[in-house]
Amino acid sequence: MKAISISNSKQKTITSIVVDIAGLALIYAIPTLSHILSLPLYLIEPMRIMLILAMVHTTKTNAIIIALTLPLFSFFISGHPVFPKMILIALELLLNVMLFYFLTKKINRIFPAIFISILLSKLAYYGLKFGLIKLTLLDSGIISTPLYIQLVMTLLLSGYLYLFYKKKIPQQRS
Repeated sequence: MKAISISNSKQKTITSIVVDIAGLALIYAIPTLSHILSLPLYLIEPMRIMLILAMVHTTKTNAIIIALTLPLFSFFISGHPVFPKMILIALELLLNVMLFYFLTKKINRIFPAIFISILLSKLAYYGLKFGLIKLTLLDSGIISTPLYIQLVMTLLLSGYLYLFYKKKIPQQRS
């Protein structure tokens, strides 16, 4: 039994490393891929995609690390997003992780937990962004990614997380 737990621990560590490297590579490559393909790939929220992958395939601790480091990595590599927005994105992703784990314990239903955690983290992001714009600390529009794209991505990512976890956490019957 002890060998199995060590094996599972090593597997989680390897998976975490692979997801982390893939996340950094994706964030590093998004500007180039967007240019080559003439598609604004940033609209599909690559950082949130990597965060959801980390939440599904690694540990809570690794998801927190991803939430905090991907925006920072992007800022240092490409200068985008600008510093105040980088902080906002990191806070939004961190809040997303924390709310998800909190809500899963409270309501014990995966799809509503992830959907609500994404929605509330986006609301917090836009509230803080509005404040930074009003304080002239950020020079941008309030909404840069169309809301319908954000809704579609939220539904897709929530569905992915739900499908992965539906067997792992028993769902309460309505």
